[in-house]
Amino acid sequence: MFTPFELKSVTIPNRIVMPAMCQYSATEDGYGTNWHRVHYGARAVGGVGLIILEATAVEKRGRLSNHDLGIWKNEHTAGLRELVQLGKEHGSVMAIQIAHGGRKSWGDELVAPSSLAVP
Repeated sequence: MFTPFELKSVTIPNRIVMPAMCQYSATEDGYGTNWHRVHYGARAVGGVGLIILEATAVEKRGRLSNHDLGIWKNEHTAGLRELVQLGKEHGSVMAIQIAHGGRKSWGDELVAPSSLAVP
């Protein structure tokens, strides 16, 4: 459990993994906040080898809530890059769960195979 794991060119320092969990703490525009830095930074400081960032929307109209992280704009990458750097500084490898809610998306305008929202 505490031995490194090689995945192609990436070395994960141990086999402790924090899975993606929706935190619903981003701004309404999909940007991370200080809360994200503290939340993910604490896991990195605590020795988690692989941290998978929460469901991060690839399309604004495909968000699971109005407080999901986003990656649908180039401007989102600066904050996400900061989280990755924070993890690296403490020895963690960061990954991201990209997401699109489809019919379960939040909001009035759906982008999905069906225009009918999940009741």
